[in-house]
Amino acid sequence: MTAMDRLEQVGTFTSKYFVVWVLLASGAALYVPDSFTPIAAYITPLLGLIMLGMGLTLTPDDFKRIVERPRDVFIGAAAQWLVMPTLAYVLVVALGLPWEVGVGLILVGAAPGGTASNVMTYLGRGDVALSVTITTVTTVAAPLVMPAWVVLLAGEQITVTFAEMAETIVLIVLIPVIAGLVLRLLLDRYAPTAAKAGLSVFPAISVVAIVAIVAAVVGLNVEEILTASALVVVAVLLHNGLGLGAGYGVGKLTGMAEDRARACAFEVGLQNSGLAVALAVAFFDPIAALIPALFSVWHNVSGPALATYFTYQDGEPISEYESAVSAD
Repeated sequence: MTAMDRLEQVGTFTSKYFVVWVLLASGAALYVPDSFTPIAAYITPLLGLIMLGMGLTLTPDDFKRIVERPRDVFIGAAAQWLVMPTLAYVLVVALGLPWEVGVGLILVGAAPGGTASNVMTYLGRGDVALSVTITTVTTVAAPLVMPAWVVLLAGEQITVTFAEMAETIVLIVLIPVIAGLVLRLLLDRYAPTAAKAGLSVFPAISVVAIVAIVAAVVGLNVEEILTASALVVVAVLLHNGLGLGAGYGVGKLTGMAEDRARACAFEVGLQNSGLAVALAVAFFDPIAALIPALFSVWHNVSGPALATYFTYQDGEPISEYESAVSAD
């Protein structure tokens, strides 16, 4: 077995049991929170590292698809931009969540698609190229779209400005993604072996980073988590479930093929909750990160469950994670 094969095995194994690592780390953080709270100071650079990994997975062909298939890309991106923020606001109001907690749900709703959606689309036999393209578009647009929604929906309840949030998103999302894309182009041209090694190992690095982020947030919010209202859990479950259903419904109603409708479902329902966590910690009370942290755990349960359902519909069950999850 070559060293490259071992790297791929490590990446696949680490990502395959991502939910297990998150649950174990969360449990440890509940038991000994002081061991994990120092990580909070590194949430922003950790997310930047994850976004760098996302950039490494991109190629110029991903951007060409925007021109080649603008209709489905626009529909998927528009659904993600409109459905999730609107659902978040409605749930915050309908469930009567305190704003210091509810702003976390709005942050999740306004976040771009997460890279886990690409993997779930693959596992669910969806259109992976469409999924990657929608994730790219929503991520690139995040510095404008995300702060706009947060200021619009929670403007009177927050002190952060559009410009402050946009600048932070550029620094921790857009610049690392572009850096990763440029690095990928250079490595593909001058060091293809290194490029392959990077793609093999970065999923594992991303998993470690997101697990560390979630553990830090749990450590910061131990009392709140242990006494969390059932409404908080309900809000997370409804937001994610309705998002997945709405994404699939939009795809079918607009005449997408089955594989594209599945991609749309995952793109709308699975958010970059890591970004929501980072912004919650940076601009709001630590309790605002509670819902994004719970969402990060739950959507990595609901996503594989829906992918499994889709494949059983096709008569072809998932035997194992065949691709690494770059968690978010």
